[in-house]
Amino acid sequence: MAPSRCALAGARALRRGIARPWRSFWPVWRARAKPAAGAARLAGVSVATRVIPCLDVDAGRVVKGVNFQGLRDAGDPVELAGRYDAQGADELTFLDVTASSGNRDTMVDVVRRTAEQVFIPLTVGGGVRTVEDVDRLLRAGADKVGVNTAAIARPALIAEVADRFGAQVLVLSADVRRRRNDQDRGTGDFEVTTHGGRQGTGLDAVAWCVQATGLGAGEILLNSMDADGTRDGFDVELIALVRAAVSIPVIASGGAGALEHFAPAVRAGADAVLAASVFHFGHLTIGAVKDALRAEGLAVR
Repeated sequence: MAPSRCALAGARALRRGIARPWRSFWPVWRARAKPAAGAARLAGVSVATRVIPCLDVDAGRVVKGVNFQGLRDAGDPVELAGRYDAQGADELTFLDVTASSGNRDTMVDVVRRTAEQVFIPLTVGGGVRTVEDVDRLLRAGADKVGVNTAAIARPALIAEVADRFGAQVLVLSADVRRRRNDQDRGTGDFEVTTHGGRQGTGLDAVAWCVQATGLGAGEILLNSMDADGTRDGFDVELIALVRAAVSIPVIASGGAGALEHFAPAVRAGADAVLAASVFHFGHLTIGAVKDALRAEGLAVR
């Protein structure tokens, strides 16, 4: 069951006003609502698919490009968030694409202003390096926080965040690209990358997702850097491989371009589908995506 607007508003007020360890008062609805979604899907239980717009934020503005390159302005993040809330989005994801220290204050302000007006769950990622960064974003109004590069450099960060705030708060954001010997697809050879997919890490993507799950990640945002911004469809092979290896929810990201792209991602094992430019520039709406999923016999909220 999704949290009510009143529940989210109350939880955010608590997070801002009470200076004590988070785990003692973190809202119980999230611990009950979603942590076993991936396991339920593996067991054949029907789970409602979440539809999530992603807002890549640079200096307080939403931007979008291909493979994080050639970024162009897509609007005001708070305004877009309100629009997606009205359309029936299940959650929102904000990603700070520059993640500089100077941009961090701007991002916190964006989260705070959004949380004051929009009462659906907010996930925020980009530039999160410490437990203190997580604390600050949660106090600003985020419901979940994504970690990426810092967790690759120091995997213990995952356990530290999960231990302090609970696994339900922590999203592993994995930017994944096929290795050069797998460009024709079929061998399942995927590598975790950083710097917008431009720098390889040597980490096998599936193994990294398994390791992060064991350390306490509560959800995986699985972004195909090969498909990002191309509108050619999600990488269903990648989704299926990760889904088979982990029991926590998987969010499919990268490649959405048409209504027919979403159902295959869900059938491959995604618990949620995430898209950006197709929503920002009016090519698709949240409602149209949900209608398309319903037409394929898939449950939505």
